[in-house]
Amino acid sequence: MLDKIKALQDEIKKITVQSADEAEHLRIKYLSKKGKISELVNEFRTIPNEQKREVGQVLNKMKAEATDFINNLKAEFANTKTDEKSEDFTLPGSLMKLGSRHPLSIVRNEIVDIFARLGFNVAEGPEIEDDFHVFTALNFPEEHPARDMQDTFFIEKDPDVLLRTHTSSVQVRVMEKQRPPIRSIFPGRVFRNEAISARAHCIFHQVEGLYIDENVSFADLKQTLLYFAKEMFGEKTEIRLRPSYFPFTEPSAEMDISCTLCGGKGCNVCKYTGWVEILGCGMVDPHVLEYSNIDSEKYTGFAFGMGIERITMLKYQIKDIRLFFENDVRFVEQFKSAL
Repeated sequence: MLDKIKALQDEIKKITVQSADEAEHLRIKYLSKKGKISELVNEFRTIPNEQKREVGQVLNKMKAEATDFINNLKAEFANTKTDEKSEDFTLPGSLMKLGSRHPLSIVRNEIVDIFARLGFNVAEGPEIEDDFHVFTALNFPEEHPARDMQDTFFIEKDPDVLLRTHTSSVQVRVMEKQRPPIRSIFPGRVFRNEAISARAHCIFHQVEGLYIDENVSFADLKQTLLYFAKEMFGEKTEIRLRPSYFPFTEPSAEMDISCTLCGGKGCNVCKYTGWVEILGCGMVDPHVLEYSNIDSEKYTGFAFGMGIERITMLKYQIKDIRLFFENDVRFVEQFKSAL
């Protein structure tokens, strides 16, 4: 019996472990109710009484030392992760899931980059505006029918405070603070009291542009917009300008591009005309310059404005404007490659 105890004691002293799991396995192997030490305890009951005193002392000492030894092994690994894979620093890291930019942000940034190459800087202004900067300074006289062209959200029924209906108000603020030459674009969110449908929304985004200097002509406007259209929609894109009316420009025009889907041959997107309208433009009305104390005899300029939603719908063939505002992650994830 003493030889068995000595052999088991030597066996336990030679044990080495590499993890907390192995230490726990040893505890079960030697200290559990069915372990090797328990087997010796059971055998101890069968030995002659005259041997029990001596053997019992040796057995209890061995059991105590084994218990302390195995518990110490477990304590060494108490704060160590048991997942061996997590300890292998040669394994590749977990890939982070990349997000997606909103398609409106992608197109807005692309528009800004195109005009930046022509020397236009970016200016921004408040979304809550006053009547003067949204209408009066842009040649919208009070009670003028042109004000009915835009359904306006007023703040707390105050006729002088409203949500801007276009980013042209930023043009006025820039002209008030800066002397020509002025070459700026004005991206931003605007609001109009319109029924929401697949083609219209009460919230949308615009990019407007303004260039004021000496001897600026309509030809400069045309070449600027032609460059933009080819950069945005492709080198084969053609443009046409049709006479129109805006209170703040004279002469005024609307610009169409050749349909990007059918190449100008005619389809349901362009209503079989081969052309799609994308923006309005014109030469800045002299009255608008005078409102901002710019000498209209010395300086001339042009302005243009486009809806970012419309450009985005044409560029990516999106048929419902409401998709931009529904926060559907599945929709946004389609534009990861366009980042």
